[in-house]
Amino acid sequence: MASLNPSGYEKFSGSPPKQGKEAATTGIPLSSSNQYFNESCETNTRLQTKTRVPWSSGLCDCFSDWRNCCITCWCPCVTFGQIAEIVDKGSSSCGVNGALYTLIACVTGCACCYSCFYRSKMGQQYMLKKHPCGDCLVHCCCEYCALCQEYRELKTRGYDLSIGWHGNMEKRSREVAMTPIPPVVEDGMSR
Repeated sequence: MASLNPSGYEKFSGSPPKQGKEAATTGIPLSSSNQYFNESCETNTRLQTKTRVPWSSGLCDCFSDWRNCCITCWCPCVTFGQIAEIVDKGSSSCGVNGALYTLIACVTGCACCYSCFYRSKMGQQYMLKKHPCGDCLVHCCCEYCALCQEYRELKTRGYDLSIGWHGNMEKRSREVAMTPIPPVVEDGMSR
């Protein structure tokens, strides 16, 4: 059976071969115009160009939620445990994270080294800007302010940190179940 392609290779991708260059007769496409390559590059470009958003409150706005400010000042392990449970999406409990924070604080005196990782993780999840400086520097210099800011950010995003991750998910599922579904109105009909 004779082939219309002089090299004996029939290309099924739908894009015409490049003129002026000799294509290898191995059957392996040499150009990067493969549809899978282009799609993944476009996806990666879209993900990289996603803009970061500012925090909902400033680093030093601790007194806007005076209750949390007092709890964080006297017992930062509670605030940290609540934040970590939400950021971990319930895979670790508030009590375990708070106890680990306290243990690190008592043994090394540098619990900020542990809590800065959660700030980074939270920043990645919600595409938050690193402001006013890097996450570890914010926690090393202003540990309590950073914890208060993270708490307020999650609260602004609709979480009730006192009931934990699973409590928030149950609350949201109940709200969705109670939301009335509007009736379907076909074209030309009135309500």
